[in-house]
Amino acid sequence: MRLANSRVRTKVTAVIVSLTALWVFAAWVTVRDGVNLLWVQQLDKNVAQPIDVLLPELQVERRLSAIYLAQRSAGNQKALNDQRVKTDQAITALARLSASGSVDWAASDTLKHRLSGSIQSLNELTTTRESVNFGVVDLTKPDDKYSVIIASLFQVYDSLATLDDDEFARNTRALIALNRAREILSKEDSLLAGSLARRKFADLEYLRFSQTVGAFRHDYAEAANELEYTDPAAFRSLEASKGLTDLEKLEDTAINRGFPSKRVLVSPQDWDRASSQALADLNTTVNDAGDRLVDRAMPIAIGVGVRLALAGGLGLFAVIASIILSITTARHLVRQLERLKRAAHELSDERLPSIVERLGRGEKVDVETEAPKLEFGVDDIGQVGQAFNTVQETAIRVAVEQAELRRSIRDILLSLARRSQALVHRQLTLLDAMERREIDTEELQDLFRVDHLATRMRRNAENLIILSGSTAARGWRRPVPMVDVVRSAVAEVEDYTRVAVLPIDEVALTGRAVGDLAHLLAELIENAVSFSPPYTVAQISGHMVASGYAIEIEDRGLGMSDESLDQINQRIADPPEFNLSSSAQLGLYVVGRLAERYQVQVTLKRSPYGGTTAVVVIPRELIEEGEADAPARSAQPLISVGTATVHDYAELSQGPVPEPTPVVTPVTEPVTEATTPSGLPLRVPQASLAAPLREEQAEPVQTEEDPGRSPEEIRKIVGAFQSGSLRGRSDATASEKSESETE
Repeated sequence: MRLANSRVRTKVTAVIVSLTALWVFAAWVTVRDGVNLLWVQQLDKNVAQPIDVLLPELQVERRLSAIYLAQRSAGNQKALNDQRVKTDQAITALARLSASGSVDWAASDTLKHRLSGSIQSLNELTTTRESVNFGVVDLTKPDDKYSVIIASLFQVYDSLATLDDDEFARNTRALIALNRAREILSKEDSLLAGSLARRKFADLEYLRFSQTVGAFRHDYAEAANELEYTDPAAFRSLEASKGLTDLEKLEDTAINRGFPSKRVLVSPQDWDRASSQALADLNTTVNDAGDRLVDRAMPIAIGVGVRLALAGGLGLFAVIASIILSITTARHLVRQLERLKRAAHELSDERLPSIVERLGRGEKVDVETEAPKLEFGVDDIGQVGQAFNTVQETAIRVAVEQAELRRSIRDILLSLARRSQALVHRQLTLLDAMERREIDTEELQDLFRVDHLATRMRRNAENLIILSGSTAARGWRRPVPMVDVVRSAVAEVEDYTRVAVLPIDEVALTGRAVGDLAHLLAELIENAVSFSPPYTVAQISGHMVASGYAIEIEDRGLGMSDESLDQINQRIADPPEFNLSSSAQLGLYVVGRLAERYQVQVTLKRSPYGGTTAVVVIPRELIEEGEADAPARSAQPLISVGTATVHDYAELSQGPVPEPTPVVTPVTEPVTEATTPSGLPLRVPQASLAAPLREEQAEPVQTEEDPGRSPEEIRKIVGAFQSGSLRGRSDATASEKSESETE
């Protein structure tokens, strides 16, 4: 097969590899049993058998140590020293055999860890022996050093590998349980042997002896019940043990007659004879059962070998046959699929992208011409080819229909938006003229409200224009001071009275970007005040940074989760293609499109006050430092846009502010003390103007020859109004504070 058919070849190869893997797995399952059998033999030889020798020696040494602690005679000391030599020999044999390489290969990590712990405990046995020599150790405690070492050896037993046979594993667990019962009996023997040496029970010895007897009888009964089913011969051997029967009688005598006098009313000779016989019977039963268990392992090993031969031979034959069959039957399939593959690549890589690109440019596309029929015969592959013909025709037709639908929706949105924009511009011009003629305060305030609503309507119309992929057609011929751009954005927000403009650096924004960036800021400010409690204020500040000019919009709302912030920042940084389901976050989509147009970086982050802070970084190429040609307005701290200036700031992006028609307005003194429901003083015409301005406005109506106010006069009027607005808000704040203190 050629390289062009590599994908089909890979699939065929995958089938072959799968079959091979199944054969390998089946062979490994059988081989694993054989390997496991080998490991069991090695662990039994180098770990289990040395422990079987060591356990009785440790138990005898513990018994002699208890006797020596009770009766420190020369004979008892000699017997103890002789036993210690035997124990050390068994420890040395275990350490040597367990350190062999075969154990390292066969042992699991758990077994290695437990075996290492047991060897370490055995090495510390010298300390326990010294404590026995000086008589400062209590071997009657359940956690004496000998018992701890023996318990660690039983943990090694539990970690030894066994054959993968349920019955064999059950027999092994039964023998280990019987061996544990023998250890408890050895502990019981040590306790009573020490008490017999002193002819009475020491403190707590009677209680511990009684508890040990109960533990032995319980564990012995459990192990015997299990052996009745797993090894009946071992069970019958235990039932016939005279030593266990005599021992039980002596235990009852020691417990019943030892309370409350704490005297041991059992003959030492009778106890030694019974306990020795019982321990020997248990040891013989365990060894004989172990030999029978080894005999049972032989058929298991033979079965493993037979399964290995069958699984390996027959499985290998099946794999070879499958390989030959797969190769011979795949060649014909590959030849037929090759043509279909080339046609699919041509459609996906060349024709369909070309069609989509042409549709994007507005060209007409003929579906029949762009989706020619492909012939592949009448077999199964031919039927797949016919289905492919249907798929490519449907894909091209759907692409054409979707492109036409998107173009129609975009044209409709653009047409409606342009019409609404033109009507709003005419409405704003009419309102501007009415505001300049009106002298009644209440009527003027209503006009300002209507003016503000019209400004918001214009922003909504511009949103539709942006969604359609066009520009809003608002621009500024010369650079505009940044503070005026910010105030223009504030004027387009419904709750503009809740927005405070902090000091802003005296820089100017390039005229071509004024309208769109004011729109961008207005959307962010709208979000800030909309998702904040009505009694809070959103603050706007601006300053130069290394990468341009940064404007921060901070609210005092509840804020958003980190996950929501990440999603919104991702949507702004990389705005997706707009569709009809994106209306939930329309403002953020507009912000993303405008930011992308001017390479502006917009980021939302947590505010230290619990709300959200929007950071807008404008590139340096859009910033001009120094004086701008437009009338400059000095940024003052905590200035909010007043009602009378909404239209003036909102119209910044249309060009220079038109010169107002002079009106003779009488000067009214003093300022009225009436306030709005929110606590702000009512606006009185000319009440907040400086004296020179009031005098200038009191002049007679200019004649036709009068050239009108100069730019300097207009600047003074606007500045005076700003000062009055600031003073009014300060008075309102002081009034509210005074009222709260009075209450």
